[in-house]
Amino acid sequence: MTTDLIPGNAVIGQSGGPTAVINQSVVGVIEGLRHHAKAGTGGPIAKILGMRHGVRGLTQGDFHDLTNTPQDFLDRLATSPSAGLGSTRDKPDADYCQRIFEACEKHNIRYFFYIGGNDSSDACRIVNELSTQKGYELRCFHVPKTVDNDLMENDHTPGFPSAARFVATACMADFLDNISLPGIKINVIMGRHAGFLTAASALARRSDRPEHEGPSTDGPQLIYLPEVPFDTDRFTQDVAKIYEAKGRCHIAVSEGISDKDGNPIGATLIKNAQTDDHGNVQLSGSGALGDALATHLKDALTPAGGKPLRVRADTFGYIQRCWPDASPVDAIEARGAGRFAAHLACKGEQDGSVAIRRDSEPGPLEHYESGFKRIDLAQVAAKTRHMPKEFIEGHNNVSQAFLNYARPLIGELPRFERL
Repeated sequence: MTTDLIPGNAVIGQSGGPTAVINQSVVGVIEGLRHHAKAGTGGPIAKILGMRHGVRGLTQGDFHDLTNTPQDFLDRLATSPSAGLGSTRDKPDADYCQRIFEACEKHNIRYFFYIGGNDSSDACRIVNELSTQKGYELRCFHVPKTVDNDLMENDHTPGFPSAARFVATACMADFLDNISLPGIKINVIMGRHAGFLTAASALARRSDRPEHEGPSTDGPQLIYLPEVPFDTDRFTQDVAKIYEAKGRCHIAVSEGISDKDGNPIGATLIKNAQTDDHGNVQLSGSGALGDALATHLKDALTPAGGKPLRVRADTFGYIQRCWPDASPVDAIEARGAGRFAAHLACKGEQDGSVAIRRDSEPGPLEHYESGFKRIDLAQVAAKTRHMPKEFIEGHNNVSQAFLNYARPLIGELPRFERL
């Protein structure tokens, strides 16, 4: 119902790394506001404004008016990858959030929707608390987004299934390359603290072999996650064992692998490593981790006086975030999350984050179903979810439980053959 709505404007922003479906969420919010609040047609919400480059644009008064955007344009925007409004890496502190609140007052904004990950939810929380303290009614809603899949209270987050689909298909093709020209191949995949995206590489393995042949031995044969301490000597032994048996080895490595003391391997192996504005060593963006691991294996496994091993490394980097082959489930849920956030605001809720909940039991016979739920901002703000133990097998693999969890999310994969 809309009886509790107060007159004012709505604002929508995007934050953090873009994804293949983040624009679906923008369109979902717009559609939800139009449906429930008659936005732009004399209803209580006069304008729907898009922040240019997130809260930075909000504080600068830089908006795109989305109120009367034609539906056919919105439908095309929804299927376009990357952040249509532009994104930001700004991490608002209390002073920054004060400026956000002041901008909301200045532009008569009463409905605040922010699409992003952990930091975006925290910005929503702080702005919401400020508005409450000052007696200014502002309804603040966080719409989930992250390819890392590391938001608490969610079964999975919009952006992850599409990025996981890219990782799986890329590794399928890359494995065929590896058996055509044998050698050691390392793929470095996003995930500084959570290994979900790297784990998705296991979906590249063929699952259509007769049972008597045993489990698939397709690559990647070795998968290293940030949740499991990485030991360089053990890594070398793992690779040597596969290489000696097959004359090749296919490896997936998370950018965030760390040793037993929590020290990032990238920081120990990469000489003169660059850091970002927050002091984090540049990992997937630089390619240096893959190069360092490749150099280490060449030095460790090439016999004295022998021919150097063929070792190559690729860093998937930004390309995995926005590859224009979105998971069908991801597209539907990302748009639905935006609509649900608008629904919450229009029925009188003051704040919250949207969480995706799985309504079916993962397994070979699962008929996948999901839904949305409002959760408190404090339940997700500035928190990080990690791969659960039951998704991890040993120190260099993922479990069947993870495969059951992930398969319905990414959509049908191509079936490749080989001689």
